[in-house]
Amino acid sequence: MNNLQDWPEPIVRVQSLSESCLDEVPNRYIKPPLERPSIKSSSSSSSFASDDDVNIPIVDLGGLYGKDDTLRASILGEISIACHDWGFFQVINHGIKPELLDRGREIWREFFHLPMEEKQKYANSPKTYEGYGSRLGVEKGAILDWSDYYFLHYLPLPLKDYNKWPALPSNCREVIDEYGRQVVELCGRLMKVLSINLGLGERRLQDAFGGENIGACLRVNFYPKCPQPELTLGLSSHSDPGGMTLLLPDDQVTGLQVRRGNDWITVKPAPHAFIVNIGDQIQVLSNAIYRSVEHRVIVNSAKERVSLAFFYNPKGDIPIEPLKELVTPERPSLYQAMTFDEYRLFIRTRGPKGKSQVESLKSPR
Repeated sequence: MNNLQDWPEPIVRVQSLSESCLDEVPNRYIKPPLERPSIKSSSSSSSFASDDDVNIPIVDLGGLYGKDDTLRASILGEISIACHDWGFFQVINHGIKPELLDRGREIWREFFHLPMEEKQKYANSPKTYEGYGSRLGVEKGAILDWSDYYFLHYLPLPLKDYNKWPALPSNCREVIDEYGRQVVELCGRLMKVLSINLGLGERRLQDAFGGENIGACLRVNFYPKCPQPELTLGLSSHSDPGGMTLLLPDDQVTGLQVRRGNDWITVKPAPHAFIVNIGDQIQVLSNAIYRSVEHRVIVNSAKERVSLAFFYNPKGDIPIEPLKELVTPERPSLYQAMTFDEYRLFIRTRGPKGKSQVESLKSPR
């Protein structure tokens, strides 16, 4: 089966475009003027407009499980404020060794620099998106993003197929497996914190996700050098459709931007930190007490960039709707029930569309 034939148009690898020494971005990647990033400087490093003094909150998880109740309460409070005010925060001292994070980034960088014929063995299709890809959505003639990616399933176990994971670089599959195991554990700990901060039992959110029967997947993003970064985006503005995302950013090259009102804030990653963000499913479950936030990725004329986005999602066939404990006469239920499988299919047909997907779930009044 040729997966490339399942797409509405021939697939072009952005990395190949970048390496062909183009001086201009092809028209298929040029965003409408209002969607383009703003240049603050004309330097080759492509500095984009943002407030240099603003960054998403950084939360030190080191004391979360210690005996100091005051410190624990302070950490819970920091996360609560971040979820309410930003929808994004960074976590440090999270318990995953820096060596594993570094190795995880490095093996994926090595993968994207393998010969094209090796990578093409894993070419994906819009049926599952699993494998090596270069576009989201199946809209013919869509304006595309300046990025390639690799998507794979980690949970549930029936979807975990090592044959769809890269065989190279050597021990790649073992590193991915261990990385996924530890990130799933960290996500579970953060779910308890979010649940407590919503005034619920510590397992309430997790149970609403399906208990231990959750879904988890990894999308590794590769953003090649771009000759005209002011005209395009590595990833268009969107909110994450799943439950919660843990992003391991490229700590050498910034690129993630988070919407803050009418501004775009360029996130400055802390060393060996994860960037955590609320997804659409937690927005629905929390009845919009916590909100997913639009974000996008800018690209760079001088440097490539690699990031690992790990998605922690509800079980696919469970209807997701506001938790009854968070629905009151003063705050009625805002959303209609929809399973994550249904929602994911809805997203796949359209590609990144800001916040329009989750907004379309709102109950009619």
